[in-house]
Amino acid sequence: MRTTTHLRRALITVTATAAVVLTATGSAVAVPVSGTATAPHAAALSLSPLHPVVELAAERLATADLVAAAKWGTDSPIDDPAREQQVLDNVAAQAQQLGADPDEIRTIFRDQIEANKVVQRGLFQRWTDHPDEAPTTKPDLTVVRQQINQITSALVQALADTSGNRGTFVCGPELALATVQVHYENHLDALHTRALHRALPSICRD
Repeated sequence: MRTTTHLRRALITVTATAAVVLTATGSAVAVPVSGTATAPHAAALSLSPLHPVVELAAERLATADLVAAAKWGTDSPIDDPAREQQVLDNVAAQAQQLGADPDEIRTIFRDQIEANKVVQRGLFQRWTDHPDEAPTTKPDLTVVRQQINQITSALVQALADTSGNRGTFVCGPELALATVQVHYENHLDALHTRALHRALPSICRD
């Protein structure tokens, strides 16, 4: 849904403030702004057109918890160049089929991959420091990767669908708004908030 000019200005004002709070704390949600709605209220009024992209990026990051649990205590490294290249080749091929720019999609997914590793490294460090919090069961990595592949395909489609939005001067505010909305909806902790920010820098075209 598209917002009116008046409402969009209000949302952008909220987003600018909320983005500062998120960057500064890594875990806070938007704060009230005098004369405007809070971010949760604004989100209820209108979702950013980039909301599906950010939501899928966050969903993909959530699978990093399962990947980390599957690798914990094994010889499987966090960095997996062969798997990463396979992902990049697959998304480029899908992008080409959808009429999207394969190189652009590759760049965006390099960020997704690095963001996923931010979560894995953060969890490994947490479990090293607090062994009582470490997972006691291991997910099947093959099954987890099937789930990741499904989310990845949906994200490529969402990127292709929002190509026009991502090339406009309002992409930055729209992306910031979507990030605040997804952060609020999913109650992201500091680690996943930091990873989500790492996943998004190449979404908007310069």
